[in-house]
Amino acid sequence: MNAPFPAISESGATGLVNGLGVDVEDWFQVGAFENVIARGEWDAIRTRVEDNVYRIIDLFAEADVRATFFTLGWVAKRHPQMIRRIADAGHEIASHGYDHARVFTLDRRSFAEDIRKAREIIEDCSGTRVIGYRAPSFSIDLRTPWAFAELAEQGYAYSSSVAPVAHDHYGWPEAPRFAFRPLPWSSLIELPVTTAILGGRRVAAGGGGFFRVLPYGFSRWAIRQVNRREGRPAVFYFHPWEIDPDQPRLPHAPLRSRLRHYTGLARMGGKLRELVHEFRWGRMDLVAHREAASAGELPSLPPLDEVAA
Repeated sequence: MNAPFPAISESGATGLVNGLGVDVEDWFQVGAFENVIARGEWDAIRTRVEDNVYRIIDLFAEADVRATFFTLGWVAKRHPQMIRRIADAGHEIASHGYDHARVFTLDRRSFAEDIRKAREIIEDCSGTRVIGYRAPSFSIDLRTPWAFAELAEQGYAYSSSVAPVAHDHYGWPEAPRFAFRPLPWSSLIELPVTTAILGGRRVAAGGGGFFRVLPYGFSRWAIRQVNRREGRPAVFYFHPWEIDPDQPRLPHAPLRSRLRHYTGLARMGGKLRELVHEFRWGRMDLVAHREAASAGELPSLPPLDEVAA
C-alpha cells in the first residue's frame, strides 16, 4: 500500500497554483506513429529529446516556473545527464512508464513490471524519489480496473493518468473532472488532465495537440474558467517534440496521424511562453499535496460497475 503523501515545501507558493507537466518522450515514440515505427527500430533513430528538454528548462527558468517531467524509462536510460539536469533545476521527475506502452494493452503483471522498471531507472538517474506517474496517452480507464491498485501497492502518491473526455485514442468521460481518490483503501490521488465546460459538454483543454491546433485564446478562457469560476487548479501538459518544428517528417504515415502530430509545431514555443508567463504554475507533486490536504472534500471513484452503467 502506498505511503502517506510526503511533505512538500510550499515556499513562495501561496494562492492557487496550476499543475504543469512535460511528458518526456521523443518524436518517434508517440501514439500517432505506433503503427508506423516499431519499438525495435527506436535504437537506430537519432534522438532529439535532449536538446528540446534543455530549451524547455530555459523557458521555465525565464518565467521562474517549476514543473514535473513525466519521463519514459527508455529515455532516462539513454540520457541520464539530462535527467540530472532537470532535477538540478528544481523540477520534479516522475514516471511515464518504460516505453510508452498504453496501459490497456498490458495485463496487470506486465504493467507492474513496466512501472517498476521505469521507476528504478529514473530514480537511479535523477537521485530523487519518484512518487508520481502518468500513463502513456492517458490510458488508465474502464479497461484497467487494476492499474490504480498496482500504483498504490508500489508506493506512488499520485497519478495524472485520466482524461475525463471521449477521444478516439483515450478517454474516460465518466470519471470526475478534478482530483479524486480512485481507491477507498488508499491515499493515492488522481489528478485528471484539465477539461472545460462548453455548451454544457466537457471539452479537452489541458494541452497537447489541442493547445497546438486551437487559438491561444481558447486555453486562456478554459484555464480562467477552471481557476476563477470553479476555484480549482488546472492540469496542463505538453511534450518536448512539440517545440521542435525541424523534426523528421514521415510521409508514409497516415494523413490523420501526420495532421495530429505536425500541426502547429512552429507556433508552439511562442504560445508556451505566453502561457507560462500569464498563469501561475507549479510541480504536480505540489498540486497533489494540496489536494491531499483537502482529503475530506475529494470525491471517490464509484465502483466500476456503477461508472460503466
